[in-house]
Amino acid sequence: MKILSISLPRVDDIHLGIGQRHTLLLTSGILFCIGLIMVASASMGIAEAQYGNAFYFFERHLVYLTGGLVVGMVTCRVPIAMWQRYSWPLLGFAFFLLVVVLVPGLGRRVNGSMRWIGFGPLTLQPSEIAKLMVVVYLSAYLVRRQDEVRSRWGGFIKPMMVVSIAVALLLREPDFGASMVMMSAVLAMLFLAGTPIVQFGALISVVAVAGTLAVIVEPYRMKRMLAFTDPWADQFNSGYQLAQSLIAFGRGEWMGVGLGHSVQKLFYLPEAHTDFVFAVYAEEFGLLGVVFVIGLFFLLVRAGLKIGRSAEAKGQHYAAYLAYGISMQIGVQALINIGVNTGFFPTKGLTLPLVSYGGSSLLIVFGMLGILLRIDLEAELAKALVKSGPSRVPLARVIAPRPAIKRGGPHGHASRQ
Repeated sequence: MKILSISLPRVDDIHLGIGQRHTLLLTSGILFCIGLIMVASASMGIAEAQYGNAFYFFERHLVYLTGGLVVGMVTCRVPIAMWQRYSWPLLGFAFFLLVVVLVPGLGRRVNGSMRWIGFGPLTLQPSEIAKLMVVVYLSAYLVRRQDEVRSRWGGFIKPMMVVSIAVALLLREPDFGASMVMMSAVLAMLFLAGTPIVQFGALISVVAVAGTLAVIVEPYRMKRMLAFTDPWADQFNSGYQLAQSLIAFGRGEWMGVGLGHSVQKLFYLPEAHTDFVFAVYAEEFGLLGVVFVIGLFFLLVRAGLKIGRSAEAKGQHYAAYLAYGISMQIGVQALINIGVNTGFFPTKGLTLPLVSYGGSSLLIVFGMLGILLRIDLEAELAKALVKSGPSRVPLARVIAPRPAIKRGGPHGHASRQ
């Protein structure tokens, strides 16, 4: 089967009303336009001071956006059956990268964390790839073992053992935020797959205890937790970043101070164009702007979940689980980032999807959006083929791998499995 030569339905075969695909494209388009503007606004001061070019980060962000659009177009052309077929190799590749980043000389240490692999002037963050590949793997597992997941303890303990390896590697970097996003998406997928409530509750308890221990055993995490509860108690040390973020929100009031007029981005707020770009946005556009962006993320995640529901209704269970996992990852990461900026959660090194500066994050998020569009396209194709009657090529011929050929049938001829 050719990956990029799948025949698409005619325009008149597909309903052209405002659907989830249009909502997904519209919301993501507005968000990355906001991100492009805010990266330029939030990074000018630090870019001028460090590189002598006020548009240094803006120009790189524009390159990343272009690359992300290319990645999204490619993943939109890859049949969902290919992700299912190669889920194990893709997961293995992600684990390989998570190990490589920990090797001295290969991984780059920034702010005390080994999260990046350097390729000359470029860097790759393996945790972003791992978050997607875990969803790709788990979706295939839930399709293969659906009855076992719904009836036996081992049905969800087995995939959790695999996921635990990824989480352990992430904590070695350390990257507690990425591990939280990954576990949240995994738990949501298991719940939607029909895991019994007693077993799911036990799993939640284990994850909660493990997360608490992960905070306690690392002094820097405990320090962040204490600073999060009262940042003003040590506002010039452990609580400095959160205190400056809250000041930015306070200055924004209802309507904001205006684009480009933020004061906090002028060397007061660390990571103003990455993890805390939302605080600068709140300062410049106020509460109304904050509500607008939160609404966009809500609509984006809702569209992704509805795409998954539509695929499930048409019997495309792998595509459905994949859409659920991707949507939950985007939603949870946005929720945590906004929560960190507003003081609801302790400080984490997580970007705001489609908005914050960061090459790996942008490329993977655009790849996820491309997969969601592909899932919606195949669901619409299935609907169009059903309406057109048996004269059209069956959907399985278009999106599913060809059956294997077994040599030496009962009469010496080849037979299909």
